[in-house]
Amino acid sequence: MFHEVVDDGPTDDGTAAEASVLLASFKRLLTEAVDEAGVEELAESTALDSNRVAAAGSGEVKSLTVDEGAAILAAARGVDVDVVVGELRDHLLLGMTMAVLDVDTIAGAIDADLTGQEVQQALEGRAEMTIAELAEVMAVIEERKP
Repeated sequence: MFHEVVDDGPTDDGTAAEASVLLASFKRLLTEAVDEAGVEELAESTALDSNRVAAAGSGEVKSLTVDEGAAILAAARGVDVDVVVGELRDHLLLGMTMAVLDVDTIAGAIDADLTGQEVQQALEGRAEMTIAELAEVMAVIEERKP
């Protein structure tokens, strides 16, 4: 679901996806999910605090973790959250392979204050990653894909 906001390759104007564009797409995706399913219903079905869900619904998604965002999307769409997260990780890792990128290169190319090891842990699901960090990481990967 998060990975679906990115085309395979450059945009129509020949430029790769930018982090701000991806973040705006993630924001739209999450606000639509909250609008469709409702704050209280999502809070109940995801075990997230209703204030976090309401914040996502109002567009405050930068500090939302990928796992929280995935839980919202999964609950709103009636799919398993592990599938949403797994598809995203697969997309990111496949993109890194296609772009011949390592975690240290990604860490050096993003504004987020993450080391290569922290990027790796986030990609593997051993550490949290925010939606804003996801947008930055995904933008680097998409920019460098052939």
